[in-house]
Amino acid sequence: MSKLVPPHGGDKLKPLALEGKSLISEVEKAKLLLKVICSSREVGDIIMMGIGGFTPLEGFMDNVNWQSVCDNMTMSSGLFWPIPITLSTNNEDIKQGDEVALVNGETNDIIATMVVSEKYSIDKSYECNTVYKTTEMAHPGVVMVMAQGKYNLAGSIKVLSDGNFPKKYGNLYMTPMETRAYFYDKGWKTIAAFQTRNPMHRSHEYLTKIAVEICDGVMIHSVLGGLKDGDIPADVRSEAISVLIKNYFVDNTILQSGYPLDMRYAGPREALLHALFRQNYGCSHLIVGRDHAGVNDYYGPFDAHNIFDVIANDALVIKALKFDWTFWCHKCGGISSMRTCPHSSEDRVLLSGTEVRKILSENKELPETFSRPEVAKVLQVYYASIKNEDKVEKLNNHSTQ
Repeated sequence: MSKLVPPHGGDKLKPLALEGKSLISEVEKAKLLLKVICSSREVGDIIMMGIGGFTPLEGFMDNVNWQSVCDNMTMSSGLFWPIPITLSTNNEDIKQGDEVALVNGETNDIIATMVVSEKYSIDKSYECNTVYKTTEMAHPGVVMVMAQGKYNLAGSIKVLSDGNFPKKYGNLYMTPMETRAYFYDKGWKTIAAFQTRNPMHRSHEYLTKIAVEICDGVMIHSVLGGLKDGDIPADVRSEAISVLIKNYFVDNTILQSGYPLDMRYAGPREALLHALFRQNYGCSHLIVGRDHAGVNDYYGPFDAHNIFDVIANDALVIKALKFDWTFWCHKCGGISSMRTCPHSSEDRVLLSGTEVRKILSENKELPETFSRPEVAKVLQVYYASIKNEDKVEKLNNHSTQ
C-alpha cells in the first residue's frame, strides 16, 4: 500500500471549495454582496486554496501573519510559510466584519466569498525587499506587489469556482486529491516534482531521469496561471513535454500535470513555496536546479539551493533534490554537470537564450545537443505562428531557463 507524505501542517488536505447545495446557496448570496476585484495572482491563490493546494490556509493573511511571513517565513502560529498570501483593495468603505464577494478581474466572475476579519495597510517596499530582495520595478514580482491596492483584507474564504481550469486544460489540470489518488493507484511512495514554466530541453530531461532513478516516479508540474510576457503558453509547453515523455521516458514513470498559480519570480522563497505545495500534491522531493524561479540576474544561480539549508529541519517533509549547472559536453558525449564533467568550456554547449531565440525565429534547427528534435519542432511551429509585429518583443522577453 502506498503511503505518501502528509499534507503541509497536518494529516489531511483542506480544500476550501464548496460543493452541492452549499455551493448553490453561496453563489446566490454572493450576487448581493459588495464586490472586491481580484488580480490574476490573487485569483490563482484563491483557486489554489479551493483545491487544497495551500493547505492548511483557510483564507488570506492578516497583518500579524503578513509581518511574520515577511520576517521569519513562518505564520504567527509557527507554521512554516515562505511568501505572504494576501488580498488587496482600494475600497475605503469595506470594514471589518463585512462579507464580500471576490471577483475575477479578467472575467468578472464571482469566485469566492470572504468575511473580512481585518483591513490593514502594509509597507509594500518592505515586502518586496524581504521576499524579492529588490524594489526595482524591472522585477515582475515587485510590479505585482506595487500594483496592489491601498489596503489588505484578511479573512477566511469559501471558494465557488474552479476558474475554468479543468475546462481549459482537461486532464492536464489535476488537484492535489487527484494527484495523490494517481500516485496511490500506481503504488508510488516517493515522487519528485519538476517545476517548469518552459518546455523541457536536454538538461531538464537529464535532471528528470536522475530523479526517476531515485524515486518511484516524477511529476512534471507546469504553471497554468499567469506568466510574464514572452513565456511559452501552457498548451505549447504541454505539447512539447508530451512528445518528450512519449519518445524518451519509460512508460509509467512520469505524470505530466499543471497547477493554477501565477509565477511570482521570487527565486529562493518561491522555491520553498513550490516545495510546500508539492508536498500537498503528494510529492516527497522537489527538483531544484540552477536559478529556480528566478528572473534575470536578481538571484544567484544556487540561492534556491542554499535557502533549504537555513530553514528549520521540521519546516517541510518534502526534500530538495539539488542539481548543479548542466550542459552537453562533447568529450563526455552527453549531458553532464559541473560536478561530473572535468572538461573545459570549449567542450561544452552553452547556448544563451538570445542564441536559442535567434535560431527559432529564423526557423533553423536547434542542435540536438540542446533540444530533442521532436521538442524543437513543436517550438518552431509556435515561433513561426507569432505575428511579425509581435515577434521581436516576444523573442526578446522570452526566458529559456
